[in-house]
Amino acid sequence: MPVTSVTHKSQWPAALAGLPAVSVIEQAIATGRLSHSLLLTGDEIDLLAEAADAIADRLLNTGESSAYFPPANHPDCYALRPAGKMRQISADATREELIAKLQVTSTVSAHKVGIIYECDRMNTAAANIFLKTLEEPPRNSTLLLLTTRPYSLLPTIRSRCLCFRFPSAPAAYSPDGWTAWLADYRAWLEKLNTGIAGKREASDSIFAVYGLVARFGMILDFATGEIWRQQKEKLPPDLSEEEQVAIETGIANGLRARLFIEIEQATRDFAVPALLAGDGSGANNEKTGRALAEAIERLEHATGLLRLNLNESAALEDFLLASLSIWSRR
Repeated sequence: MPVTSVTHKSQWPAALAGLPAVSVIEQAIATGRLSHSLLLTGDEIDLLAEAADAIADRLLNTGESSAYFPPANHPDCYALRPAGKMRQISADATREELIAKLQVTSTVSAHKVGIIYECDRMNTAAANIFLKTLEEPPRNSTLLLLTTRPYSLLPTIRSRCLCFRFPSAPAAYSPDGWTAWLADYRAWLEKLNTGIAGKREASDSIFAVYGLVARFGMILDFATGEIWRQQKEKLPPDLSEEEQVAIETGIANGLRARLFIEIEQATRDFAVPALLAGDGSGANNEKTGRALAEAIERLEHATGLLRLNLNESAALEDFLLASLSIWSRR
């Protein structure tokens, strides 16, 4: 049945305005032809959450609804989130917090919506239980699966969902001290690139590594705390402590991944101009190119270690000490 038009308070994120995917979803909702399960993917889980809210608002708050509720507080909208420091979605939580509630008759709306945040965090048992719900979805219900890592999901789950990928929003937040950190990192590379003469300069370069590592940790901790304080105000008040821990951990993981990407870009910005300008020495340009490739490879290795839950300070230290050798031996 087509959804009766009303004014919705949950708007689409500005970064997604005008996208074909938004028009397709809006049209499908308006004509009552929206798939029972959507997989929303992209690089930013917060952006996906805003998109999910916009969809849920349009499905739940219609002319047939007996009252208006924002999705976060809607009695017919059910959320499933990772919990604990390991940030897992368990089989029990999947049964009790989502599947069982979707089986119950809706309260104020003709529709029910289930939102699974970071659905790639479902463990094997949870994923298999959830798959059965996808195969036989409850009537008048829509499932919204949010993930930045769609290929970590079971292929059988992906194949049963209509997939929409949303682009990243422009970066709007730069942590305090981060611009200065990148400037000092580049100055450190410049010093290494000109050559280290004597034990004193070698010692200073090593001390600089540990200074950069310590500052990185402080910047990350402060920025995580700031973002968490802002986001906590927007979260449903009934979130469990374990769910809150998982969200805060996710913020830190996402932020540190972004900072590592910016370190990679700063490394390229340092080396590429020298490669493009050239200095008449093919051998020197070749060394610069080789050093850049090796540095990027080491940074990718460090980023991979982060995904295995290695402490970011240890990963950054590993990369910077490798960089010390890579650039100073040119």
